[in-house]
Amino acid sequence: MTTAASAPAPHHASEEKAVSSFLSVQDLQVRFRTEDGIVKAVNNLSFELEAGKTLGIVGESGSGKSVSNLAVMGLHNPRNTTIEGSIKLDGQELLGLPQKELEKLRGNKLAMIFQDALAALSPYYTVGRQIAEPFMKHTGANKKEGRARAIEMLTKVGIPQPDKRVDDFPHQFSGGMRQRAMIAMALVCDPKLLIADEPTTALDVTVQAQIVDLLKDLQQEMGTSIIFITHDLGVIREIADDVLVMYAGRAVERGTMREILKSPQHPYGWGLLSSIPRINASVDIPLQPIPGTPPSLLNPPSGCAFNPRCEYRELVVGDKCTTERPALELANGHLSACHLTAAQKQSILTEQILPRLSS
Repeated sequence: MTTAASAPAPHHASEEKAVSSFLSVQDLQVRFRTEDGIVKAVNNLSFELEAGKTLGIVGESGSGKSVSNLAVMGLHNPRNTTIEGSIKLDGQELLGLPQKELEKLRGNKLAMIFQDALAALSPYYTVGRQIAEPFMKHTGANKKEGRARAIEMLTKVGIPQPDKRVDDFPHQFSGGMRQRAMIAMALVCDPKLLIADEPTTALDVTVQAQIVDLLKDLQQEMGTSIIFITHDLGVIREIADDVLVMYAGRAVERGTMREILKSPQHPYGWGLLSSIPRINASVDIPLQPIPGTPPSLLNPPSGCAFNPRCEYRELVVGDKCTTERPALELANGHLSACHLTAAQKQSILTEQILPRLSS
């Protein structure tokens, strides 16, 4: 009887894990056809996001952060874009869905906050009308109900005098207020997935903190899953549960926020951490940028894409860094794609990187 009772347990556990994965992206590839050739923008990218959690995606410009999430939203132009793999939202496959079906989901079940609110908001319509439009489209509400909902959302995101500001145009809002209005528009239909594409990049530090706090409060209230795209590890520290580090269209490191920030296992992650300005650092100590530039995705380097910029490639035996692409493998607690051994990574981290960060 004991054996019979315990037998189903492993199957049950795997079922629970599958159910908790609200968004599942597997082997995603995005290719752009250009006059110069095929741009390999995203390559074999896989990640999962649990319901009500926040995934931070970090990387330099051109690493594939926004491109991969525009694919989740179904916003790429099919005339010059090829997308392969699988994107499942709450068990529903999004790739291959007819455009009308995607339109039913966008703004309703999944929504996106774009980086430049001034460019994303139309200058010809009031902020209130733009917030109300997706609500009316997806719920069938009339204009009066749409306006009331817009005022409610402006109140929720902290816009003062929302009954008056609802009739203002985007240029009458400050940068932080426009970003709040964008959040209100994205959340007006209570989506289950919110993609925030560098929503704090153009804002000062104080407003950045306010926007991050607002997203956390709204997430707690509404139970929304969030993908937060940024190049700023300091912001990630404040909002993410898990972190995915991307470079040259691939995932190079993946783990919990604490693992990535306290014990990074990839040279690119070390470079990102080392390049962050520190308040307690001497003004005489220069910033430490990552040498070199990101590779062209028209013709990415063979082997590890980071190898031309990596100061530790000489520690790897043979020519694996230039000939063999490293797989995401478990190293000292979380996944990283690097040919250095786990012992080498830990030694470099404790003897070189952490002392550098504390100096």
